[in-house]
Amino acid sequence: MKLEYQIRSFEDVFKQYDGVLPLHRFLFTYFKQHKQMGSSDRRWVTRYLYSYFRLGQALKKEKQLLRLAIADFLCNQTESLMINHYLPQFKEQLLLPVQAKLKLVEDTFPEFKLTDVFSFTAELSEGIDTTDFLQSFFIQPDLFLRIKAVHHKKVFDLLVAAEVAVKEISAQTLALPNGTKLEKLLPEDQYYQVQDLSSQKTGEFFAPQPYDYWWDCCAASGGKSLLLHDMQPKIELLVSDVRENSLHNLDERFEAAGIKKYHKKVLDLLQNNAQDLHDYVFDGIILDAPCTGSGTWGRTPEMLVHFDAHKIDYFSKLQKSIAERVVKYLKTGKPLLYITCSVFKKENEEVIEYLLANLPLTLESMQSITGYNDKADTMFIARLIKKD
Repeated sequence: MKLEYQIRSFEDVFKQYDGVLPLHRFLFTYFKQHKQMGSSDRRWVTRYLYSYFRLGQALKKEKQLLRLAIADFLCNQTESLMINHYLPQFKEQLLLPVQAKLKLVEDTFPEFKLTDVFSFTAELSEGIDTTDFLQSFFIQPDLFLRIKAVHHKKVFDLLVAAEVAVKEISAQTLALPNGTKLEKLLPEDQYYQVQDLSSQKTGEFFAPQPYDYWWDCCAASGGKSLLLHDMQPKIELLVSDVRENSLHNLDERFEAAGIKKYHKKVLDLLQNNAQDLHDYVFDGIILDAPCTGSGTWGRTPEMLVHFDAHKIDYFSKLQKSIAERVVKYLKTGKPLLYITCSVFKKENEEVIEYLLANLPLTLESMQSITGYNDKADTMFIARLIKKD
């Protein structure tokens, strides 16, 4: 009876979800509209949906509920009614590592192919290990905190006291289980920033100098700007974004971090912004470009099913257009940091090839920041220098 209810709840939600909203936002609204669902019901529906989407396009010919049981087995180390009913032979194997679980599934279901999970392996950037990347989709990424060294011990001790399974990555970085309710554990958010490990690593390419003037031109809620400012507080900073609500979020984060001196503009970088930027020239520009977000699909696995491949070309053109418009405001000899959270070469290496061929830029370095072995996102960064 309980299994039948779980199945019905899963199927009801699945039928209504069309991929337009991120799954977590859709579920928030759905649960608000179906208040008869208890906390246990919501938890199981969420687990089943996220597990199911992590299977991507694999085993498409199998029945939906068997696919769900296989996905739930691969993604979790605690049993479920789905696993017990549909895959009782796997009940004692739940604690195996993902690689061993995948081998079990492959032996039991010969039609299973890991490459069907993510249907775009031919599009992957250089330096990404295909097998490791695909296997990572069955592992929930961690929640990462970036902490000033002076606050590290205080934050760490508070989390340990709350019995959170916290891991020290470095003096600046802690890893926590995803879904940890920080607002209930850490009373003052100026002690930390939530920022993915790979996103933190982009700072290794910034190299800001005191009294530089930097522009974070697609700033969103300001994660890269906060990282930049922490690295070098004596910089002047302009932040801009096309979305005014994102800049409101940035204001709140900056205020919590104690940052008061910065400039802000709402700009559409596909338009002519000469009137707003006519007297600006920068010592560094961060272009954290709009992208498919494919390097973050471990957090949003619904994209494995609902992503439209034509969007890769759309974003590639958008990235080239934005870069063309911002480089004119960069001083000679100074860096443009091109960043995406994409794993697609059309958004990464091929954009860089285009920029080098069409703009006064030289390439200093570029690489994929592969987070899949650290339960983190995968990103791409290139450091380009403007020439005469």
